[in-house]
Amino acid sequence: MQKIINVLALASFAVSAAVVAGGAYVYKNKDAIVDNVKSQVVDAATSGVTDALPGVLGGSNAGSGSPVPLALPTPALPF
Repeated sequence: MQKIINVLALASFAVSAAVVAGGAYVYKNKDAIVDNVKSQVVDAATSGVTDALPGVLGGSNAGSGSPVPLALPTPALPF
C-alpha cells in the first residue's frame, strides 16, 4: 500500500513540475509567441483578402482605365 501511495505522490510531483515548467516557458517566451501569432494572423488575413478580391471585383481591372472608388459619395445635408 505504501508503494502505491509513493508512486502517486511521485506522479503528482511530476505533473506539478511540468505545469510550472510550462508556465515558466510561456512567460519567458510570451513576446516571441505573440509576435508569431500576429504574423500568422496577418498572413492569413492578407491571403484571404487577396483570394477574395478577384471575386469581389469581377476579375482583374489591370489596365482598364477605370479605378475602383475608395468611398461612396455622401449625399448633401438638407440644412
